[in-house]
Amino acid sequence: MQPAPAPIPLIDTHVHLDVDEFGRDRDEALARARSAGVVAQVLPAITRAHWQGLAELAGRHGDLFPAYGLHPVYLESHADSDVGALDAWLAEHPAVAVGEIGLDGYVDDIASGAAWERQWQLFTAQLDVALNHRLPVIIHARRALDQVLKALRQRPGLTGIIHSFSGSRQQADQALGQGCCLGFGGPVTYPRANRLRRLVADLPSDALVLETDAPDQPSVNHRGERNEPSFLPEIAACVAELRGVSGTELAGQTAANARRVLDLPDVAG
Repeated sequence: MQPAPAPIPLIDTHVHLDVDEFGRDRDEALARARSAGVVAQVLPAITRAHWQGLAELAGRHGDLFPAYGLHPVYLESHADSDVGALDAWLAEHPAVAVGEIGLDGYVDDIASGAAWERQWQLFTAQLDVALNHRLPVIIHARRALDQVLKALRQRPGLTGIIHSFSGSRQQADQALGQGCCLGFGGPVTYPRANRLRRLVADLPSDALVLETDAPDQPSVNHRGERNEPSFLPEIAACVAELRGVSGTELAGQTAANARRVLDLPDVAG
């Protein structure tokens, strides 16, 4: 009997492996991901309280790469002093990006008024921190993509990944013009996501990176389950089919894009 072919090497550019949802089986989830061909995972932070644990986790594993930032949805967890702390933290702790940062216009409690203004202030301040440290950014942009693009245009030379991209082709082209890549994960696997699937099919090959956003946003075959990075091959297969390319070609191109935009070391595949 012929041995099973080796998994195609993939990079997960967005996974929250440090959160409590993986507390019971983090090592097993990591082993499953590696067995599935995931050769590198980028771990964006959520709050300042996560930075130390994230640094320790990444320090134990050569295929985990941390990003540090203040997620907009957790607005009440962030102190005004956290941006300065982020600047100081990055001076002492290696990172591949500043993230997960951004704007969220979906959550009612933070989508308007003073809360929205605070989101904007935290986001733009973290963009400036990224520029100061010459790091790319990993951006959350839910129902706020125009505002995110505006902030990026005001900072020429700043690049990164717009995570879980769901905008129009025009917005995609603006982001690509800034030098950003666009992250695609579980949502693209849903057959009814027609607009998103058309966009993924038509984008230039140097635009896309793959992500799971585990433990959130599971793909169609895992609805209702905790998402995990070992599911990334299913996303890759869907994207490859939509684009009419082989899985090997898609994996190689998206990995090259991830290495380029995040300056990942060669150990990432």
